[in-house]
Amino acid sequence: MSASDPLVLAGPAEPGRQTHVLGGFRRFARRSPTTAFWAVVAAVIVLVAILAPLIAPYDPLAANFRLMSKPPSEAAWFGTDQVGRDVLSRVIHGSQTSLMVAAAAVLFGTTVGALWGLACGYFGGRFDLFSQRVIEFMQSFPDLILAMAIAMALGAGTWTVILAIAITRIPFGGRVVRSVVLSVKEMPFVEAARGLGASHLRLMLRHILPQCIAPFLILATAHLGVAIIIEASLGFLGVGIPPPMPTWGNMLADSLNAGLVPPWWLVLFPGLAITLTVLAFNLLGDGLRDLLDPRLRGSV
Repeated sequence: MSASDPLVLAGPAEPGRQTHVLGGFRRFARRSPTTAFWAVVAAVIVLVAILAPLIAPYDPLAANFRLMSKPPSEAAWFGTDQVGRDVLSRVIHGSQTSLMVAAAAVLFGTTVGALWGLACGYFGGRFDLFSQRVIEFMQSFPDLILAMAIAMALGAGTWTVILAIAITRIPFGGRVVRSVVLSVKEMPFVEAARGLGASHLRLMLRHILPQCIAPFLILATAHLGVAIIIEASLGFLGVGIPPPMPTWGNMLADSLNAGLVPPWWLVLFPGLAITLTVLAFNLLGDGLRDLLDPRLRGSV
C-alpha cells in the first residue's frame, strides 16, 4: 500500500457524512412524520428570515404614493399599504424582526429561569421557598399584561421588548427545570459523585445540568410561538418595536389607520404569517416532547 492510499480512502468521507445526516432525517420522518413536516416548515420560515434582504422584492420602507392601498397584483403579490409600501416585502422583513426578538427573549428568559430552577432544586431550603414565592408572584400576572407593563416602564425599543418578553419566560423555565433537578439529584450516580467528594458546582454543572437539556430544548421551542404572539401583541398595542421597522404586530396596527374597515390584504397576510409561524413552532415543540420524553414515546 502506498503512502497516498489513506488520502484516497479519506476522500469520500464528506458524502458519507451527508448520507448519514439524510438517513437520520428519514428515520426521524418515518418515526414522527407530523413533527418532521413542521420542522421543515419552521426551517423554511427561519431561512426566509435570514435571507430577507435577498428574497424581498422591494425595500420594505420605500413608499410609492402612486400605488397606495392597491390590492394584490402582479406588481405587488400581497398588495400595498396606505403609503404604497409593498406588503410582501414587509412581511418577509417582519419575519426577521419578529423571530430575532422572540428567539433572543426565549433564549435569555428560559436560560435564566433554568439556572434559577437548577439552584432551587439542588439547594432547596429557604432559598427554594423564597424563590418559589417570587416565581408564583410573577406567574400571577398574565404574560401580555406583565410584558406590556415592563415595556411601558422602560420605553419603546427592540431590547426593551426582548427584556419584557424574557421576564415572562423565566418562571416557566424555573419551574420545569426545578422539577427535573428534584428527581435527578436523588439518583445513584449523583450520590456516587457526592460520595467521591465532588463539589456542589461540579455536581450541578457536570452531573445534573446535562439531564435538563432535553426539557430545556422542548420548553424553548414551544415557547418561541408564545413569544411571537406577545411581540406581535405589543406591536399592535403600540408599546413594542416602534415604526417604521416592519414587524407583524406593527403591520396589523398600521392597517387600522386605513379606515374603519381596513383592506383585507393588510390584515390577512401578516395574520397568516403569525398563525403559520406559531403553529409550526408549537407543534414542533410538542413533537420534540413526545420524541425525547421516554414516557410519551409511542403515545401520539
